[in-house]
Amino acid sequence: MIVKDKLNSMIGHRREAFTVAVAAVGLVAVAASSAVSFADDSVPQRAAMVVEQAEAIPAVGAAPAPAVEAVPAPAPEVLPAPAPAPEPAPAPMPAPAPAAPVYPNNLDGWIREALDIMAAKGIPGSYEGIMRNIMRESTGNPQAINLWDSNAAAGIPSKGLLQVIDPTFAAYHVEGTPFDVWHPVANIVAACNYAADRYGSMDNVNSAY
Repeated sequence: MIVKDKLNSMIGHRREAFTVAVAAVGLVAVAASSAVSFADDSVPQRAAMVVEQAEAIPAVGAAPAPAVEAVPAPAPEVLPAPAPAPEPAPAPMPAPAPAAPVYPNNLDGWIREALDIMAAKGIPGSYEGIMRNIMRESTGNPQAINLWDSNAAAGIPSKGLLQVIDPTFAAYHVEGTPFDVWHPVANIVAACNYAADRYGSMDNVNSAY
């Protein structure tokens, strides 16, 4: 009886152990099934990750990819500044006007001044011809006057260095000289202008004219 009870007890324990074992096997099977299912779902994603990582890893012995240098942007084109316009050539300085000649206030100076005026006006005559006629008519006195000839009798006496009457002086006065029969230069120039018209030149006069 005692033996039977022990036997039943052992059998009961074995059943319980079997049951536990079976349960354990079921759990393992479920776990394995879940693991397989999880593995099956994640395989494509994990494979893509592995490929990306493999592509990122350089092959053993391969030269590293050259670094890409940044190309600087081209500098803006700088146009040269326009050349300055050449300065105009300086205008030539006008030649200074010749100084006005200075004539001595004597017979020589009066004749020389008269000759310069005559040359400018185109009136002929020479120094020698003028001097010769002055010495005959007035002996070089600019205030000489003839009060005894026919002109004096007519009320128009001859006056000055070349003894010119007033009507003749007025008719042959040369512009640029004083309108004064007593002025020595004006008297010479008017007389030479008259002689040029009447005789061709004072040089051709050798007597009263």
